[in-house]
Amino acid sequence: MKLRLIASAVLAAASLTAAPIVAAEYPDRPVSLMVSYGAGGATDFQARIVTMVAGNEEYLGQPMVIINKPGAGGRVGWNWFASEADSDGYTMGAYNIPHFIAQSIEGGVKYSAESFEPIANWGADPAVVVVGADSPYNTIEELVGFATENPGKVTLSGAGLYVGHHIAALQIEKATGAKMAYIPTKGGGAAAMKAVIAGDVIAGVNNLSDAFRAREAGNVKILAVADLERSDFLPDVPTLKEAGFDVDNSSVNFRGVMVPKGTDPAIIEKLAATVPQMFENARVAKQMQAGGSPMHIMTRDEVLEMWAAREETLQDLLAGLK
Repeated sequence: MKLRLIASAVLAAASLTAAPIVAAEYPDRPVSLMVSYGAGGATDFQARIVTMVAGNEEYLGQPMVIINKPGAGGRVGWNWFASEADSDGYTMGAYNIPHFIAQSIEGGVKYSAESFEPIANWGADPAVVVVGADSPYNTIEELVGFATENPGKVTLSGAGLYVGHHIAALQIEKATGAKMAYIPTKGGGAAAMKAVIAGDVIAGVNNLSDAFRAREAGNVKILAVADLERSDFLPDVPTLKEAGFDVDNSSVNFRGVMVPKGTDPAIIEKLAATVPQMFENARVAKQMQAGGSPMHIMTRDEVLEMWAAREETLQDLLAGLK
């Protein structure tokens, strides 16, 4: 009996000290970051920038490797992340809000906000309406006018169902009364942008950062921004509200990193203290600025508040758009 009590005491002491030891040694090998969209799209492009200094000793001291698991507007990757990813701190995931929360509200997925633990947010990317460079439409009013007179003839590409692009398209349709055909593309924002440039669709709803780079290359015109204020990257482009359409910022794409539920709290705490500082690195900021990618750094506590607020907003918004 005495030996059993001693053994129990030793096990209890070990359990109390295990977490600090793990956290002190973590990470001792490269960390992967799962991106639920294809290579070349805005999330992938930005993820590679914000993680490029992870190997610096003042941050993680180990590189972060991007793993793409695209499909179904992000569902493929997040389903895998919620149900199969290891919760050892070495498999992190990029989140997109409102995407995964809206998808969980609509159902048919294995995840919700309760499936993940946020670490930090790096950006906030508004949705924009784009047309090809040779399109006859030069303003959002002209495009909406044509859509109003020709119900269903305006096709809009986007990165998937119940992602920010789709939510913006639904809001535009409701605000204008015009019937448009939203076409989710395989391959995320990059594929959706290619559809606009190739003339496969009349217009598209995409990320500001994707559209910024496409406009710089002379491939598209940007007609409007789905946000409350004009973007510093696109000071010449009006918001949809400025154009007289009641579309708010519900579709703005917040991006950041998270870990699966069940990850050691000590590892979460260490990441939460380190990752926002990594995002603030001057090299990261310079590269994001050059790529037309708006940054919006938030701590874990701020992200938890944002997730909760967006879920409440989306519950009401999606119910009203059906």
